[in-house]
Amino acid sequence: MSIDDEGPRRPLSPPPRPPGSALAPASLAVHLGRPPRSPGGPLNPDIVLSSTFHQGGDLMYGRDGNPTWEALEDAVGGLEGGQALSYASGLAAISAVFECLPVPGRVVIAADAYNGTRRYLSDVAGRGRLRFRTVDIADTEATLDACSEVAAAPGRPSGAPGSFGAGGLLWLESPTNPLLAIADLEALTAGAHEMGLDVAVDNTFATPLLQRPLDLGADVVVHSATKWLAGHSDVVLGVAATRRDDVLASLTTRRSLHGGIPGPWEAWLVLRGIRTLDVRMQRCQANAAELAGRLRGHPRVTGVRYPGLADHPGHALAARQMSGFGAMLAFEVVGGADAAEAVALKCQLATAGTSLGGVETLIERRGRWSGEGDLPPGLLRLSVGVEDVDDLWDDLDAALS
Repeated sequence: MSIDDEGPRRPLSPPPRPPGSALAPASLAVHLGRPPRSPGGPLNPDIVLSSTFHQGGDLMYGRDGNPTWEALEDAVGGLEGGQALSYASGLAAISAVFECLPVPGRVVIAADAYNGTRRYLSDVAGRGRLRFRTVDIADTEATLDACSEVAAAPGRPSGAPGSFGAGGLLWLESPTNPLLAIADLEALTAGAHEMGLDVAVDNTFATPLLQRPLDLGADVVVHSATKWLAGHSDVVLGVAATRRDDVLASLTTRRSLHGGIPGPWEAWLVLRGIRTLDVRMQRCQANAAELAGRLRGHPRVTGVRYPGLADHPGHALAARQMSGFGAMLAFEVVGGADAAEAVALKCQLATAGTSLGGVETLIERRGRWSGEGDLPPGLLRLSVGVEDVDDLWDDLDAALS
């Protein structure tokens, strides 16, 4: 099936070169985080399996640093245009950012943000450490109105004026998980800053190859590196990146005191995955664009959510702030939750599983999880892999039919 002008448009390629860099992101992904070149020296960084280091140097104990982490952090920091810190998981990175907020923190977050982020906020809010409200982040005016209300709310938190989160925090995803809504990152960041709020962006879906939120004004970026960065469904790890020295220092302290550190082996695996991020993403999003167009014409599909579709509400915005539309899509099937669950389980090539960003295609009815929110009952989320696109289509078509 060909894709006409009304279907998904091809990913915008290549991504623009990061400001101040002589290399394109694809080249940076291959070469950042490697040891200095020397005759007979290794091409790849060592996996340093040590909890203790000789005194007199920068490192003394394994909870405070590791050379293998630092190689990964150099790579992610370079790709995002800031300085990065790695964590034991994506949620460890997310919680570290929220733990930097003064008490009681004030947060505005997308209503369909990642389930784990919202469950974390509900937990901490239940103990009086912060307050949060959810918004439709695709509605820029409504989101900024919520930020204004948060900024004007009585009862200032304990942080010093100007410290991170003292005026509140706007937490963004774009595209969102799982409804694939697009936020105007530049407008929302500028508006939130005018009101005294800081801004964090979960960039897991887009990756730094397709979107660089720090360039659009965000204060901090987080990734579940388990997903696209690692890319092989064999590691759990998170990353945060920032250009602010005060935020970096606070995140470093949170990581050391709370102990959410990654293992050296996991860090090395993510760094290895980043080497192929560009070629994986190109294939995955080309497959996603093709599948989105075919799914939209299927008689048992009532709707498709993919930013590359010309009729997606955020298509023009995504084309402006991203260099590609990514490899995540969602679609709704006739028959509601039971039918959607049956489709996921009947797939033979796509795997019914909870994750995303691997070389294999994963499919899941997100509404099966408690706390996921008010999702359409027949919604399926698809993380598109590198398989042959016709094989994927045959699999989906057979499951749907």
